[in-house]
Amino acid sequence: MRAERTPWFRRYTGRAPSVRLVCFAHAGGTASLFHGWRARLPDHAELLAVQYPGRQDRLHEPCAETVEELAEAALDALAPELGLPFALFGHSMGAAVAHEATRLLERRGQARPLRLFVSARGAQHVIQHQNVPGLTDAGIMASVRELGGPGLAAYDDPDLRGVLLPPLLADHRLLNRYVVAGPERLRTPISAFGGMDDPVCSMAELDAWRDCTEEWSGAHAFPGGHFYLVPEERETVARIVRQLG
Repeated sequence: MRAERTPWFRRYTGRAPSVRLVCFAHAGGTASLFHGWRARLPDHAELLAVQYPGRQDRLHEPCAETVEELAEAALDALAPELGLPFALFGHSMGAAVAHEATRLLERRGQARPLRLFVSARGAQHVIQHQNVPGLTDAGIMASVRELGGPGLAAYDDPDLRGVLLPPLLADHRLLNRYVVAGPERLRTPISAFGGMDDPVCSMAELDAWRDCTEEWSGAHAFPGGHFYLVPEERETVARIVRQLG
């Protein structure tokens, strides 16, 4: 049964979907990051790209204040979709949100993902020492510029900066408040992806996700930096499809 229209997702449907891939973007990011993925997925796959509150057509909604709040709200919107097998993919901040969503699903005894794909973010129990709660707005922007990524030039436009900056800052503050007690072994299989030259996510930090699952599928390094998945879109999607079978 098709769920009612919700602002939480951009839906890209195959001809006869039998599996869903739910994708979570980076800090300051939007569902648009995954727009090109539909053309690279097989006809039996449907893509749901998560649209966080506080940006684009959800501009007037308040941004989430915690990872837990964001994951729970996304799951509430996803609930009508859980009749079809699904997998979660999260890039950077999205990896933390997708992981938290998977933890919630398992704790509630709900349908769990076929697989959790985490990208460009180390396991929280090994990186939370990097949290800087007092990071200034200027420091956040400097970090964002170092990483590059799609749409970065828009922050140089004074008219757009006032629209784009608040959700970006809110997302970074959200991440800096996120702490977990320690690794929790999930039943859901986990695969980790990253860029070989990512300055903020090492392969060792990616490999630490092995402590968070009973079924570890390894960490794969793509050419590129933190946003490797933009130039490596074809190979990223192809690897996801292969691992989903």
